[in-house]
Amino acid sequence: MLLNSLLQALRSIRRNLMRSFLTVLGIVIGVSAVITMVTLGNGATLAVQAQISSLGTNLLQVRPGQRLGPGGSGGAPSFKDVDAEAIAQQIGGILAVAPEARTSATVVANGRNWATSVMGSTNAWLQTGNWTLESGREFTTDELRVGAAVCLIGQTVRRELFAGGDALGERVRVRQFSCEVVGVLASKGQGAFGNDQDDLVLLPLKTLQRRVTGSTRVPTLLVSMKDGSDPERVKASLTELLRERRKLADTDDDNFNVLDTKQLADTFSGTTRVMTTLLGAVAAVSLLVGGIGIMNIMLVSVTERTREIGLRLAIGALEREVLLQFLIEAVVLAALGGLIGIVLATGASLVLAQAMQVPYVFSPGVNLLSFLFSAGIGVLFGYFPARRAARMDPIEALRHE
Repeated sequence: MLLNSLLQALRSIRRNLMRSFLTVLGIVIGVSAVITMVTLGNGATLAVQAQISSLGTNLLQVRPGQRLGPGGSGGAPSFKDVDAEAIAQQIGGILAVAPEARTSATVVANGRNWATSVMGSTNAWLQTGNWTLESGREFTTDELRVGAAVCLIGQTVRRELFAGGDALGERVRVRQFSCEVVGVLASKGQGAFGNDQDDLVLLPLKTLQRRVTGSTRVPTLLVSMKDGSDPERVKASLTELLRERRKLADTDDDNFNVLDTKQLADTFSGTTRVMTTLLGAVAAVSLLVGGIGIMNIMLVSVTERTREIGLRLAIGALEREVLLQFLIEAVVLAALGGLIGIVLATGASLVLAQAMQVPYVFSPGVNLLSFLFSAGIGVLFGYFPARRAARMDPIEALRHE
């Protein structure tokens, strides 16, 4: 009986092919919209996590002041480079500690100039930020100690000043002094906040302080923890040490803040997941609209085939057989729309993921759930027309014009 009902449903759909296509169009749009939104949302979540992790592995950023953002320092004293040395020596579970100072400057080389970020730090900065060298070398101990006129440059600066050619051994003028390029950093691309991470020049900290900023201020300490270390214990030990070095009384509030990039990644990932769920829920509304379209067309189909239904009932067909025929027809329409929607969503997701530069994440669960939901829509909205057909009075149905 099930096979016979399925064949009758397929014949009915084939007889009214254009109407059937327009009927399932709402389901197609709904399924493809839901899958595309969720797929792109998952890809965006992975992209955000990757961008934040590019800041550094198990990284703590320590800044003066009680809050982050512009004006957050509130007049709190900056750090010193010896603070970084104390943290590395006195706190367990630390992989590397790097003092960081930065400013903006125009750099000049080969008759070209480029406005970029100029950083001052030690070789530990490369380790805390997961940086690698494409060519050249790190700073030597003597260069760091005396503040030598040497620098490392990012890929963007290399492209703008040297047209992507070999920059090793070349001279770059940073404001009023010239430094030798001893290394070129490997590319890291866009950062978590949309910034170009490759647009930088790295100097030894003392070089930046003496020749560029004229200040010994160290606005940021970057603390990279070892894998498997307890972040909360490290943060507690770090806070205790800095309070002691900054001579804060027990009643004084911390005049510095510690940002855990893992918590930042979790926060951003949670936000993108919420937005993905919201967009998926909005797109799912079109599935309900498609279900209403199926119910409407099925009611029209029942009216058109009233005499056929009356004839079947008159010659002995059971109500459940008529009910099953129209119910299967509605489910087939919805399921067909679901399959077409999955195919369209896969193609759209691949194209949009490439255009948005986010990973394409295929989710079998989302695709299967969307298909089952579309079939469920067929059951839900096809039941009322099917029940109406099954409960017809055969005599009245045969009289229908």
